[in-house]
Amino acid sequence: MANDLHTSHEPSMTGLVTGIINDAQELLKQQFALFKQEIKDDVRKTKEAAVSFGVGLGLLAVGGLLWCWMLVHLLYWAVPSLPLWAWFGIVGLVLVAGGGVFLFLGKKRLESFHPLPEQSVGALKENVQWIMNPKK
Repeated sequence: MANDLHTSHEPSMTGLVTGIINDAQELLKQQFALFKQEIKDDVRKTKEAAVSFGVGLGLLAVGGLLWCWMLVHLLYWAVPSLPLWAWFGIVGLVLVAGGGVFLFLGKKRLESFHPLPEQSVGALKENVQWIMNPKK
């Protein structure tokens, strides 16, 4: 019976545990890579939006300034009983009030922004917890 060698094709317990650990490490690497890519995408989109917002805001400011100057002179021409400085004050007050409303609305929108991708963070926490306590 010296020729009866026990060759089993079933993996050993050590091999199974090593495979599970390697799979868990690979899963964590993939999730970190996904998390990193989502952050990069969010930063890129934020940069693009900021550039568009900045250019639009600059053009709007110059155009708005010229338009307001024209409006003040038009009102002074239409109602010359008020001095020019009074029309500048009235138009300026209306613009400040409108700007305050838009700043308040913008602040509310920014408060709803979440910079971290919630799904990736949740999945990553779940996998780390499972690796730390696999019995649960």
